[in-house]
Amino acid sequence: MDSQSMPDTSDPAGGSAQRSPWGTIAAIYLGGVVTAMSFGKFSPVGPEVAAELRLSLSELGWVISTVVGVGAAAGLPAGYLIRRFGAARSLVAGLVLVAAASAASVAAGNFAWLLTVRGIEGIGYLLVTISCPALIVRLAVGRDRGIALSIWATFVPMGIGASTLAGGVLGSAWGWRGWIALVAGLTLVMALVLRARLPRGSERQAAGPVPRAGALLWPVVLSAAFCLAVLVTLPVVVLLPTLLIEQHGQSASAAGAATSVISLLGALGGLAAGVLLRRRAPIGALALAGLLTVPAAWLLYGGPDSTAAALTGAGTISIMNGFVGALAISALPLVLERLDHADVGNGVLAQAGSLGSLLGPPLFGLVAGGLGYGALVPVIAAGIVVSVAGLLLAGGRAARPQTP
Repeated sequence: MDSQSMPDTSDPAGGSAQRSPWGTIAAIYLGGVVTAMSFGKFSPVGPEVAAELRLSLSELGWVISTVVGVGAAAGLPAGYLIRRFGAARSLVAGLVLVAAASAASVAAGNFAWLLTVRGIEGIGYLLVTISCPALIVRLAVGRDRGIALSIWATFVPMGIGASTLAGGVLGSAWGWRGWIALVAGLTLVMALVLRARLPRGSERQAAGPVPRAGALLWPVVLSAAFCLAVLVTLPVVVLLPTLLIEQHGQSASAAGAATSVISLLGALGGLAAGVLLRRRAPIGALALAGLLTVPAAWLLYGGPDSTAAALTGAGTISIMNGFVGALAISALPLVLERLDHADVGNGVLAQAGSLGSLLGPPLFGLVAGGLGYGALVPVIAAGIVVSVAGLLLAGGRAARPQTP
C-alpha cells in the first residue's frame, strides 16, 4: 500500500513542501479510463449484441445510455454518500461493482437482464467518476492540481476511444461476450491495484463539516456551465458517423474510423487546458476560447458541402469539448469553500455532466430530424455562449481568496 498520506484537505493552496504522488494519481486516472472503456464497451459490438439478443435500435440505445442515466439522477446524493464512506473506499467499491456488472453482462440472454446489469454498472461508474477527482484534489499539491484535474478530464475520450478501437478488433476475434469479459477483467485488476496503492486511514479524519446548501452555490453555477457545454458538444461526436454516412456518402467503416480519431482529439483539448492553467492563465480568459465552437458548428452543419470542412468543424468542437470540460473540472477546487467539499462538489458536477450527456443526443436528433442539420448551429451557439458566461462568473469567483 502507498504510504503517502493525504494533504490537509482544508488548505486551498496545498503545502509547498509536499510533492504530488504522481504514481498514485496516474493509477487513479487509469482506473477512470478503464471505467470509461466499460461505459463504451457495447458501442463497437452493438450490431452483434442486437442481432444475438434480438434488440431493437431503441433498446440498444438504452443499453448504452443507462449508465449515464444513473449519474443524471443521483450525482449529488452519491457525493454525500462518498463523503460519508471515504473516496478511496468508494473508488475501489465502484470499480468492483463495474467489474461484477460487466461479468454478469457476459451471461445476458435478453434485454431485461442487460438493462438491469447496466443500471448496476451505472452506480459503480458514478462512484468512480466522483471519487477519482475528489482524490486527485486531495493528493495533488498547489500548482499541480490544475494540470492533474485537466488530465483527469480526458478519461472519457481516452476510454471510449480505446474501447472503440480495441472492441472492434477483439469483438470480431472473440465475439462480443469475450470482449465484455476482457473489459470486466481489466476493471477488476484496476480495483486490486488501487486497493493496494491508495492511502487509507486519514481521509475520514481530515474531513470537515458537511457543506451547507449555500456553500454549493458556485459549484452549481460551474456545473450548469459544464452541463450546457456537454449538451451542445458531445452529441456532435455521437452523431458524426450518421452525418458522414448520410450527408457525405462515407462508408460505415470510414465514418467509424474518423469518429474514433475525432473523439480522441477531446483529450488534446483537456491537456492543453491543463498546461495553460499550470502557467496560471485565468480561467475566465481561457473560457472565451469555447466560443470557437460557434464557427466550428457552422463549418460542420451550415458551411461548405465538404467532408474536409465537416471533419475540421467536428474536430474543433471535440477539442473544445475537452478544453471546456477540463476548465470546469479544474475550476471546481477554486470555487469550493473548502477542499474537503470536493466529494460533494464533484457529485454536483458529475450529475450535471451526465444530464448533458443524456439529453444532448436526443435533442440533436429531434432538431436535425425536424428542421435539418443546419438548425443545430443556433442551438450550439446559444448553449455555448451561456456556458462560457457561466465559466466567466466562476472564473471571477475562483480569483478571490478561499476560506481555509
